[in-house]
Amino acid sequence: MRTGTAPDAPAPRAAGRPDLAGWLDVAGWLDAARRLAAARGRAAVRGRGTRLRLGVVRMLVAVRPLLRPRRPAAPVRPSRPDQLRALVAVLDEAVAAQTPADQAVAACGEPGPVSNGTARDCGRQSITLHRLRTRLQDLGTTEPDLVAAQARAARLLAYDLWMLRASMNLTCTVRPVDRTEAARLRLNGLGRPADDLRRLRDTLRTELRDRPGGGKSL
Repeated sequence: MRTGTAPDAPAPRAAGRPDLAGWLDVAGWLDAARRLAAARGRAAVRGRGTRLRLGVVRMLVAVRPLLRPRRPAAPVRPSRPDQLRALVAVLDEAVAAQTPADQAVAACGEPGPVSNGTARDCGRQSITLHRLRTRLQDLGTTEPDLVAAQARAARLLAYDLWMLRASMNLTCTVRPVDRTEAARLRLNGLGRPADDLRRLRDTLRTELRDRPGGGKSL
């Protein structure tokens, strides 16, 4: 017969109770929780990026009509009285400028030596008439009869300019010969084209005055 105390036998497990130490893997659960949190973070970042892109798209859709270049509005066609009034205004200045130009050309035809001042007068009047002719040609005239009158006035002013240049050339000849001197002495103003331009202006002024409300700016 053995003596002494026998070692305690392990207590039997209760029926139906799970092994919590083996079932509850703490390290595994923590790792899974970290992966889930990281996935949620990435999803949140993607969500913010998507919302940002949607916001940019909505903003572009809102401002697109403002960024779209606008078509220029069609120019308003001036009425016939307005076109006539503008044409007469330029012709008034041209007719007034013909007076000193006519005097400068006539001075170039005076017998004897011609002063340098006379030649300078021709140059100044040539510049004035050239600018008026440019203004005349830049008028936005569309009425057929006014376009024809505008073109005729431009031709008459071109003749005035030619007369001024010819007078300066005859006056400033370094070695005048009998033929050029005889041509210079025949200079006696702008001549008939200047009268034609004045009559054209007078005709247009009469039409402007006779139209209802047409002469209010004169």
